[in-house]
Amino acid sequence: MTKTSKKKLTIVISGPPGSGSTTIAKKLAKKLKLKLFVAGKLHKQLVKGWKKKEAKAALDAWKTDIGSSYKTHKKRDELQVKIAKKGNVVICSKLGIHFVGNLSKYKIWLDVPLKVRAKRAAGRDNIPLKEAEEEIRQREKIERREWKKMYGFDSFNQKKYADFVLDSSKLSEEETVDRVLQFIKSKN
Repeated sequence: MTKTSKKKLTIVISGPPGSGSTTIAKKLAKKLKLKLFVAGKLHKQLVKGWKKKEAKAALDAWKTDIGSSYKTHKKRDELQVKIAKKGNVVICSKLGIHFVGNLSKYKIWLDVPLKVRAKRAAGRDNIPLKEAEEEIRQREKIERREWKKMYGFDSFNQKKYADFVLDSSKLSEEETVDRVLQFIKSKN
């Protein structure tokens, strides 16, 4: 990829909670030497100790006044659009395909079954599998309901607008990044 071709390059990585979108976005940004913006990090930072148990922090943030506020979400969504317009970035965002879609060259949806996402979250956050699965289920329910109220669409429907849908449940992080890179190369 030449310097000019990546100057305005914006890539969106999305998927359901626990799909690995943040991890893959970080690794992809590093490999492509692009900036990284993780919308969910702003949400999780509303909860003290969020780095220890990310799945719980994401869920708990929704239970705060600021975390469930339309104003908070609107600001974050406007920020990701502003960042996307500048380019040279990988954006990891649960609503990124919807809000940044036409500003991005590639829209990637990581499609991973709930059981696999729960297993990954349990390992990352060092919690029992059942607890991880319940937290992810609750978070999905809240996010889908609240975003539907706020914006009028189901966040999971973004999958059909993705340029590339990848089930990475049987892939390592590196294999997932490689598949995304292969897709990007095939489109250049």
